[in-house]
Amino acid sequence: MTASRADAVGRGLVEHLRASLGEPGLSLTEPPVPLSGGFDTEIFTLRPRVVLASLDRASVGAPFLLMERLPGAPLISRPLGMQGPLLDAQLRLHSLDPAPLARALGEAVSFDGYLGGLERRVTRAALHGLTGSMRWLREHRPALPTPAVICHGDLHPQNVLVEGGRVTGVLDWPNAVIADAAYDVASTRNILRFVPAAIVSIPRVVRWLAHVAQPMLAARYLRGYRRRRALDAGRLAYYEVAAAMRELVRAGERRAGAAGGPPPSELDRSTYPRRLLAHVVEVTGLAATLPDEPW
Repeated sequence: MTASRADAVGRGLVEHLRASLGEPGLSLTEPPVPLSGGFDTEIFTLRPRVVLASLDRASVGAPFLLMERLPGAPLISRPLGMQGPLLDAQLRLHSLDPAPLARALGEAVSFDGYLGGLERRVTRAALHGLTGSMRWLREHRPALPTPAVICHGDLHPQNVLVEGGRVTGVLDWPNAVIADAAYDVASTRNILRFVPAAIVSIPRVVRWLAHVAQPMLAARYLRGYRRRRALDAGRLAYYEVAAAMRELVRAGERRAGAAGGPPPSELDRSTYPRRLLAHVVEVTGLAATLPDEPW
């Protein structure tokens, strides 16, 4: 099967979809690739696609994406050797060109946009106990490296799919930002260190093993990243505070009963916010508080 045949199939498919869906701007993210193995039927692969994207909250209570399911199981289901696939996925992400994402989403995925969004939420929910920490982030911000990278912002073993030792996909992208790679490492490290193993969706016996191995996993993850990419300790500490603030603002909003917000999750009710808050206080040297737990 020649490349010209694959190109023709791609052009015909695009024309059909544009006409049938009434979307004249529709296009494929990449050309079809022929698969071998059949003689009677032509088979092509395309990238997994978004079937539907909606900002309408009425249907399911929140904006949503409907996507094809990727093969694989969450990395958390194999607690031994998790740091290897996690690092591979993160370093591959950090090697991508962030320019297309920046052009498409602009300020929404910038680190300035991230900080500005947190500040507005702190003000809106009257989270006065976090204003000093937000001010510290503005006053101590390191110079942006060149180039910045795409940061997932919430990369951990439950958001990475693997099959046969190979990463097949990365889930949960609402926290993506273009920033210093240290921000992404800081976010992952906070999760690996401070999320209680007791609330992770794994069998009880594996949960106990994860609890015992948690400090070791976080340390091995950080060593592994540093072996493959330079990482300044001072920048990492700053971005650990920046990443922690996302979770602390969310926890504060839910404790304060912010209008229209979701009810507190198991993570919000766990010791995770308290652990993050203590770490922020330790790094910044400033007092920080959250509203009392209403539950």
